[in-house]
Amino acid sequence: MSEPGAGFWHIGVVVPAHDEDELLPGCLAALGTASAYAQRVLPGTRVTVLVVLDRCTDDSEAVCRRAAVTTLAVDAGSVGAARRLGVEAVQWPGPAHRGWLACTDADTEVPADWLVAQLRAADTGARLLLGAVEPDPTGVDPALLLAWHRLHPEPAGAADLRVHGANLGIRLDTYRRLGGFRDLAEHEDVDLVRRALAAGVRPRRGNTVRTSARTAGRTPGGFAGYLRALAITASGGGDDLERPA
Repeated sequence: MSEPGAGFWHIGVVVPAHDEDELLPGCLAALGTASAYAQRVLPGTRVTVLVVLDRCTDDSEAVCRRAAVTTLAVDAGSVGAARRLGVEAVQWPGPAHRGWLACTDADTEVPADWLVAQLRAADTGARLLLGAVEPDPTGVDPALLLAWHRLHPEPAGAADLRVHGANLGIRLDTYRRLGGFRDLAEHEDVDLVRRALAAGVRPRRGNTVRTSARTAGRTPGGFAGYLRALAITASGGGDDLERPA
């Protein structure tokens, strides 16, 4: 049998977290299911899940410890820096073209086939996957959900791809060639994808993850900021919104 990293993939899942002890359990449980499924369906696949604890003052570290998930404590104060430091901390065996970086967020739950779908795309030449997100409907104002689905119908194809750090996959050698995530307070995902497009990397569409529908997030804008503005629009208190990039 080949050594891991030669014919097999090594997936590094990097999750930035800032005081996320309430939502981390669901995130880590979903990642555990996706990791186990990938290793069962694609024998030889290695999966490392790393949570980057950025200035956490709550019980996020304890949540990770109970889930037997590796952590990295940092004092970055920046989601871009947290993601970058997490990627650098993962132990990547073998050549970089057999490494795959899967990005998500601590308030997100991925489907069971999330990693399998990414590796199957990678096996057919994909270097960048951009997946969709949908808000978790639990406890959400129905008017907000209706407004969301009106503005976000099922994507038609590659031309309709949008960028979400909660659902992004990229081959490790491509990531490194682009210079990785920059130390940005937000939109570090969009910045990386713009550089990828400029370098001629063609993205493909990934599957969909479910993200918290909270309107008070961990960055100034981001998904929570978009939902906050959308909630105002849905209640009749603002202008119509364009769909986010």
